[in-house]
Amino acid sequence: MRLASVVLDDGPEAAVVSGDEVMVLSEVDRSLPTDVSTILAGGDEMLDRVRTAASNGGPRRALADVQLTAPVRPGKFLAIGLNYADHVAETGADTPEFPTVFAKMPSCVVGPYDEVQRPRASAQVDYEGELGIVIGRRCHDISRDEAPDVIAGYTVVNDVSVRDYQHRTSQWVLGKSFDTHGPIGPWIVTADELDPHTLELRTLVNGEVRQQSNTSNLIFDCYAIVELLSSVCTLEPGDVIATGTPGGVGSPTKSWLKDGDTVRVEIDGIGAIENPVVEQPAPGSVR
Repeated sequence: MRLASVVLDDGPEAAVVSGDEVMVLSEVDRSLPTDVSTILAGGDEMLDRVRTAASNGGPRRALADVQLTAPVRPGKFLAIGLNYADHVAETGADTPEFPTVFAKMPSCVVGPYDEVQRPRASAQVDYEGELGIVIGRRCHDISRDEAPDVIAGYTVVNDVSVRDYQHRTSQWVLGKSFDTHGPIGPWIVTADELDPHTLELRTLVNGEVRQQSNTSNLIFDCYAIVELLSSVCTLEPGDVIATGTPGGVGSPTKSWLKDGDTVRVEIDGIGAIENPVVEQPAPGSVR
């Protein structure tokens, strides 16, 4: 099942995507939650209700006629750095023996086709196509074997990074958290539909393939990541974990993103996000 959030007159609402059609859940069954994170928090029983509602038919909209926003607004947006060997090599770092973990502030999250702003503070804006884990059950200190049971599904992430800010200190949070630098989507594919460790991933800039790999190449896989993070902090429904990016980022050749560029991240079995790069608006303006 593909769970999405669509923008309606009263704000975002949960929806199910099937092929090139969208079913807004409130238009099918008004007793269902209108927020995807709340659906995830309802566990298997709620997901079964959503599946039943979607299969029973009802009003549908053309996917091309709706605006998709981020499928969830995560309370925590965590990420793993240096998690593909080719990316480790291009950075000149040593292969990590322990996952490199950082956070992106949730305020950076935007939708799958929204603009990414190039900030006035830096020209060193880079792309990182990644598989995103979406947590479906509140959990703490779980084992690797238990991890699949708490993952609701998977999404596509662009971990947009401002490199000079990232490397000014040993902590990466500032360089990873500029507004609009967390596009996710286009939806969440529930975990029962795919193996997260066999997925082809590509990042294209202006149609040129810059990154191409497979999630089988992760140094620390999805379940090991969830085991580690849950040993430190309680994970909640709707939390997102970006699992790391393969080689081919722009920083080794200083191929920074510029105004007018378009970045597309594709993951087979999930879908694609595509975001235009624009100049940050002037202070006091609204875009």
